[in-house]
Amino acid sequence: MSWEGYVIEEVLKAVAPDEAYFWATHGGAELDLLLLKQGRKIGVECKRLDAPRLTPSMQTALNDLQLDQLVVVYPGDRPYPLADHITVVSLEVLVVQGERALFP
Repeated sequence: MSWEGYVIEEVLKAVAPDEAYFWATHGGAELDLLLLKQGRKIGVECKRLDAPRLTPSMQTALNDLQLDQLVVVYPGDRPYPLADHITVVSLEVLVVQGERALFP
């Protein structure tokens, strides 16, 4: 939980969204952050793994919320795509680049 809380704090500082929410369904799908900024919807998942993988929750959030992009923030150093509209991004890059890392 401390990793997730830290990432959420850093994302909120770096991006300064218009609105931010936690999202979950009764079926168990969840999204750590739903960010709204300048009319765009970006999902953020926090994963403390060396190589995060696509999860059913990510796919559900992307589809149900009609996200423009879903970003998985992890402690690694190399960005990579997971699927259409889903990208893994380093926390360090996100802190340095700010909203450009989430809103390309």
